[in-house]
Amino acid sequence: MRILVVNVNTTESITEAIAKQARAVASPGTEIVGLTPFFGAESVEGNFESYLAAIAVMDRVMAYDQPFDAVIQAGYGEHGREGLQELLNVPVVDITEAAASTAMFLGHAYSVVTTLDRTVPLIEDRLKLAGLYQRCASVRASGMAVLELEEDPLRAMEAIVRQAELAISEDKAEVICLGCGGMAGLDDQIRYRTGVPVVDGVTAAVAIAEGLVRLGLSTSKIRTYATPRPKKVIGWPGKFGH
Repeated sequence: MRILVVNVNTTESITEAIAKQARAVASPGTEIVGLTPFFGAESVEGNFESYLAAIAVMDRVMAYDQPFDAVIQAGYGEHGREGLQELLNVPVVDITEAAASTAMFLGHAYSVVTTLDRTVPLIEDRLKLAGLYQRCASVRASGMAVLELEEDPLRAMEAIVRQAELAISEDKAEVICLGCGGMAGLDDQIRYRTGVPVVDGVTAAVAIAEGLVRLGLSTSKIRTYATPRPKKVIGWPGKFGH
């Protein structure tokens, strides 16, 4: 089984960290291929960058020329998953929905701890669109930019733990979701510090993607995610034209 794990930004070190985390939980025989978009922002922290990333992720996946069995979109709260589902005949799993749906098996309410405050509305909207917001106690910002997660990991850890603790004590969350692909690998430490289940979207997405492949299930191609109708896409060098 081969699973493509696509970073939404163009920072190679984040792609490597995400792929490493995915490989740590993948079953024997599952190959994880980390992909970085050919273009886009070095980090995704707003609507403009998110919409740009949506196109970049689709472009990168469609340019991959080897067989694959599933795709994971490794951006929390980002756009584009629906487009991939139209373009592909294999399962597509978004880490936002993977984390939240997994958290709902583990407690009555979950909270998301993310990066900057400006990303909070985007995550809330994506959870609402996915039908997962009803059991979301809160979405809290750590105040750390995506690239700062790598530059100052100790400060990032303290900021995330602080917001997780507030989500538990003030918002009554029983499970914490890490709301950024760049937080991959921090779940064990935060679980130890807070005493509650902590869900990393990348690892949750790997488990879900593997399960869907083993069950022989993929996206319904009736109505909503039907293959795009054949038409020309003018002026775009990518592979979306049919």
